[in-house]
Amino acid sequence: MNTSFKALQLKARHQVYTLLSGNNLSRLHGEGYDFSELREYQIGDDIRKINWTITAKLGKPYIKELHANRELSVVVAALMDGSLYFAKGNEKQQKLTQTAMLLAYAAQHNGDLFTGIGYTQNKTLLSAPSKQLFHIEHFVKALYDTPLLGTTLESKASLKNLFTRLHKPSLLFVLGDFLEETDLSLLAQKHEVIAVIIRHREEEFPKKLGEITLHDPRKDQKTDTYFGRRSIKRYLARQRENDTKLMEHFARYDIRYVKIFTDEEPIEKLLTLFR
Repeated sequence: MNTSFKALQLKARHQVYTLLSGNNLSRLHGEGYDFSELREYQIGDDIRKINWTITAKLGKPYIKELHANRELSVVVAALMDGSLYFAKGNEKQQKLTQTAMLLAYAAQHNGDLFTGIGYTQNKTLLSAPSKQLFHIEHFVKALYDTPLLGTTLESKASLKNLFTRLHKPSLLFVLGDFLEETDLSLLAQKHEVIAVIIRHREEEFPKKLGEITLHDPRKDQKTDTYFGRRSIKRYLARQRENDTKLMEHFARYDIRYVKIFTDEEPIEKLLTLFR
């Protein structure tokens, strides 16, 4: 086994069993976390149960069924492509893996049902609902090892697939760098969604580089350019526009979020959620 992955794994398990002990994931729940399923309308159903937001998005009527919640389902969904390969290497991919590992171990430690799903351009990484460490560790190892350089994820299709795949209302953590428009509204109608933003510090605080060859990690293309003050200004304007829309989207659909930089410890940011 990769020694760096093994070290990350041992560290995550130690942090969960010490720092997160007693901070149950259920504390993250908001109001109304008691519906059992969202399904297509059938003849004879009470039309008052129709969820009009989802009906409008999918073009056919859906209704929301309610019941008393008995078991917490925790889902970690990772949106992964070449954009996680930034700066000197894949630090963002490693940090995403570490964060997913902490959430998975926390769910297992609390006796909750854990499901892991990782979306990439070439395949979907899947850990079926389980409370077994073997399934958890197999999933996070796949997140760590999957090659991403030169890949581009169709996030819209991935999120639609996630919606249809998850039948049980869940505490859903969506992990990614969120550097482009990401619509979580459909998922937020059915699940309690928490966005976990993984970024490199220099993505938000870029430095002047002068004459440089920039490498697009998603298309695996290189461009010779001059990255100076004007380039930084244009870049920051686009980034701020993206993040402003993202925060408005989260606020509109009551989606909580946390941002984790690659030079930070994920456990510290997660503890703010658990508390």
